Amino acid sequence: MDALNVEAKNGRVDFEGDENILARANICSRYSERILIRLDEFSAVTFEQLFQGVKNLPWEDWIGKNDAFPVKGYTLNSKLFSISDCQAIIKKAVVERLRQKYGISWFEESGALHQIRFSIMKDTVTVFIDASGEGLHKRGYRPAANTAPIKETLAAAMADLARVRHYHTLYDVTCGSGTILIEGAMKALNIAPGLRRSFISERFENIPSSVWREERERATDQVIRDSEFTAYGSDIDVHSLDIARENARRAGVLQKIHFSKCDLKDFTRKSEKGTVICNPPYGERMLDIRAAEEIYRTMGKIFTRDRGWAYYIISPDEDFEKCFGRIADKRRKLYNGMIKCQLYMYYK
Repeated sequence: MDALNVEAKNGRVDFEGDENILARANICSRYSERILIRLDEFSAVTFEQLFQGVKNLPWEDWIGKNDAFPVKGYTLNSKLFSISDCQAIIKKAVVERLRQKYGISWFEESGALHQIRFSIMKDTVTVFIDASGEGLHKRGYRPAANTAPIKETLAAAMADLARVRHYHTLYDVTCGSGTILIEGAMKALNIAPGLRRSFISERFENIPSSVWREERERATDQVIRDSEFTAYGSDIDVHSLDIARENARRAGVLQKIHFSKCDLKDFTRKSEKGTVICNPPYGERMLDIRAAEEIYRTMGKIFTRDRGWAYYIISPDEDFEKCFGRIADKRRKLYNGMIKCQLYMYYK
């Protein structure tokens, strides 16, 4: 992505770049929840220290006289533990700074939204401006979903762990609203996930609209247009399949994905080699758990160990391998929302 000084930290990745990198990160990031502009990081154990630390920041470089600037954030293991009080202090500090810079006493906040975010961890305050708006998992192709959709960013991560490429054949035998197949297709074709949506920072006055135009053109030019990638999705729910087709159409990958009504036990291969990624139903009540484990047993029978075939199945069930009938070649801990899961990988 050409960003500079990339550094992985707890819960985030820091990097540096200009306006083009900011736009590129929003448009092209497959796995991030949002892109934030970090203004500063400082220590504070009193409200006065918090107030002065925030007030000293150059808010006028980002927020205009009419812009809206609400505050939200969290605290963890810090002396300043009241979120509402911290929000109020930060808001007051920003207002005081802008009041001095603009020479006005009242802010209408009727203009572009500049969402201020903060985190206070172990008495270290980090202050951001949100550059994304809605979470980046919202690609714009899924206004509707089935009852238990997998998050787009998680589906993209699974496709990455499965090493989906432009020459692969991808399968999902419990495809639901098609998210795994769509994300797999977008990765295989190198379609930037943010091409079909807008971002809050597109309204920032200090970022020229030409930057966004350039970055969308750059991303469009990098799409693989002669890919051999093909995907097959099946499900027993006709309504889910209708939603999946519509989502794939919105994402621009419908021509690469074939959907059909099919029971899991009737799965048939349509290629010599293939990669299966799926998110089978999870059981929470005892009856559902038994039904889910029966699905895992069926998968163990139909997902046979053959040269050129790989299977990636996400599940929160610690007994999955026992039901499936084989120990995974590798496991990777992932979270599906708040549910702790394992991605069971079979590729040897």
